Amino acid sequence: TGDLGVLDADGYLTVTGRAKDVVVRHGEKIPARELERLVAEHPAVREVAVVAVPDARTGERACACIVAEPGARVPDVEELATFLLARGLATRRLPEQVEGVDALPRTPGGKIDKRALRDRLERIDKESP
Repeated sequence: TGDLGVLDADGYLTVTGRAKDVVVRHGEKIPARELERLVAEHPAVREVAVVAVPDARTGERACACIVAEPGARVPDVEELATFLLARGLATRRLPEQVEGVDALPRTPGGKIDKRALRDRLERIDKESP
């Protein structure tokens, strides 16, 4: 499946990430890096990370976590879709969710910690009514 995980002493599997950085929506693999490259071209975007978030209907949904440029606002889903479609991205590859963040979490090595982002988004989903 491309998922990475660990088995605990009781035999329970915990999914910890992916071997490849993709969103699997309705069985289609959408490369996160492709979305990140295009979203990063938006003038209001300082930094972006696209993460796969579990979705009961589609399997996963693409969430663009965006740090806005100083003084700019984070584009909403519709604005971002218009921008990405104008750059040739197929409709089926558009992110379904956009979240503004103050900063992207980093690993000790300085890479974006997508696992921490996914965990944060899953907590937000659980807290939402």
